[in-house]
Amino acid sequence: MKLIIQIPCYNESETLGVTLSCLPREINGFDKVEWLIIDDGSSDNTAQVAKENGVDHIISHILNQGLARAFMTGLNNCIELGADVIVNTDADNQYNAADIPALVEPIINGSADIVIGARPIESIEHFSPVKKILQRLGSWVVRKASKTDIPDAPSGFRAMSRDVARRLMVFNDYTYTLETIIQAGQKNMAITSIPIRVNADIRPSRLVKSIPSYIKQSIITIIRIFVVYRPFLFFCTIGSLLFGAGLLIGLRFLWFYSTGDGDGHIQSLILAGIFLTMGFQTFLIALVTDLQAANRKLLEEIQYRLQEKNHE
Repeated sequence: MKLIIQIPCYNESETLGVTLSCLPREINGFDKVEWLIIDDGSSDNTAQVAKENGVDHIISHILNQGLARAFMTGLNNCIELGADVIVNTDADNQYNAADIPALVEPIINGSADIVIGARPIESIEHFSPVKKILQRLGSWVVRKASKTDIPDAPSGFRAMSRDVARRLMVFNDYTYTLETIIQAGQKNMAITSIPIRVNADIRPSRLVKSIPSYIKQSIITIIRIFVVYRPFLFFCTIGSLLFGAGLLIGLRFLWFYSTGDGDGHIQSLILAGIFLTMGFQTFLIALVTDLQAANRKLLEEIQYRLQEKNHE
């Protein structure tokens, strides 16, 4: 059994050494524990720091492609390197590496395919109130979309089996955390969560450049999640609101018309027609996007089968 611990990095030369010094080299249940760094187009000496600290595998992007792409690059390379279990952690030493054995335990004993480390969000002092609210909101959205009970969906500290890594496909360029949980839930993977510890903050978050930016990105991510993974529900909800508004306005016109006062409310009839048409068109969009979602699932399954065949 081989475990590979992967760390996506972008200009992490100042913190990477601290993170690597805490990583384990031996864990019960594994014959080998290796480290893999994804250098996502860093302009500093991140790769050199990784070499000096004994990292087994260093994968480099020529240009910065973002956290989600770096994460997927890591998974693909871990699969190629023969990993049976993959652990993902951050280069800023946010997560306590001593919890890795507990993180992989459900996978070793066969009770889970993917394990998410749940941080003690409320007690993390360097998280602002706004960030804590958005963390809870993001986790709630993911629970609704994935039908799982993961309490800390944005956590990047996670372990997964080789089979899970083959099946994951991230569309969002901003972050992989929410989307991968939704895919796991939709594909009926056994997913669970365990409480983990965090270390003191040693650098500001790269994802949270500012509160307004974080709010904007979080809202966009949440909307995209529903559009991609719950398209029928998303567009049917909008269509129902539009159709309902048109129906109410139309009934209002009929009331005035029945009382002989319809001539002064022609605008209401036109507006009702517009809303009813928009609602009907949105229902049609819901059907089309639902078919596209089904097609995407088929393509993902084909990709998985091809990868499985190539690695036989």
